[in-house]
Amino acid sequence: MDVSVENVVRTFGTTPALHGVSLEIESGELVALLGPSGSGKTTLLRILAGLDVPTFGRVLFDGEDALKLTVQQRNVGLVFQNYALFRHMNVLDNIGFGLRVRPWARRPSRKEIRKRASDLLDLVQLSGLEKRYPSQLSGGQRQRVAFARALAIEPRVLLLDEPFGALDAKVRRDLRRWLLEIHNKTGHTTVFVTHDQEEALELADRVVVMSQGRIEQIGTPDEIYDSPDSPFVFSFIGESSVLPVNVEQGKVWLDGRELDLSSGDAPDGPARLFLRPHDVDVVDNASGAIVGQVCVLRRHAGLRRVELEVGLKRNRIEIELPAHFSLNRASPVAFIPRRYRLYPASLALES
Repeated sequence: MDVSVENVVRTFGTTPALHGVSLEIESGELVALLGPSGSGKTTLLRILAGLDVPTFGRVLFDGEDALKLTVQQRNVGLVFQNYALFRHMNVLDNIGFGLRVRPWARRPSRKEIRKRASDLLDLVQLSGLEKRYPSQLSGGQRQRVAFARALAIEPRVLLLDEPFGALDAKVRRDLRRWLLEIHNKTGHTTVFVTHDQEEALELADRVVVMSQGRIEQIGTPDEIYDSPDSPFVFSFIGESSVLPVNVEQGKVWLDGRELDLSSGDAPDGPARLFLRPHDVDVVDNASGAIVGQVCVLRRHAGLRRVELEVGLKRNRIEIELPAHFSLNRASPVAFIPRRYRLYPASLALES
């Protein structure tokens, strides 16, 4: 099912939560709403679910005005961080709950409900646990039951609010792979909220980066990571360092030294140079290179993390080098970024 969000505004009293958000989600897409706390991503998800209403704007499900539909009429599957399972019901009854409470005319028979719940137990790889209660399950198993319950109603859209936030790192990684398999099998239009950039980049067909109630950028994981539209997106997605520079007539200058970097379409004037720790080449010749002095050395798996002080203002940045590099504290290091972005200094780091 296609979902359209058109110029949605949401205010709470005088506090704005969403500022004219517009978004098109294609049928079968897995879309991540990614951003820090307070960015508006959960508010947007609640509006899609029918748990909240916008102050202004429209939400369409396959061209139909979803704001005129109740939560039940929207037929969305919801999965929350805290599982929201019924403690007094066993696994099979939890999964079938959404079908049992349907109006009589649309309610399947008890036999059909049990078969549907049993089939979903197989799908989420929990066969044999149908008689257990939530207290007898691990966190990962509870979340699988929550997914099965959301899928049982054959939802038009699956909405996930920080679904793995309460789980430890290994279980989160396992469930991410599992969710991707489930999505590929079922093909549901799926929207999930997360503040975990690794999760968003790994799972989503497209990522919607949000900040302070606005959409900063929409794109594939590659587009978001490799071609960030703003300083906020660059600094929020992945690891990054930033240096103050100046752009003059197509050339980039750092403390009066010309760097061997293209300014691209960056306008003349003060700017910020953003780079990622792994996107650098160490060079022997300091001419045209960024030069820093080692202040911190750390081993990072098969690599070496090096913290440098750069320039007259001794800006701290971090680069990543092969572990065999022999360095000492206070050693000079010259490097040139392979990939970088220049943004005018007037652009805020946060929208």
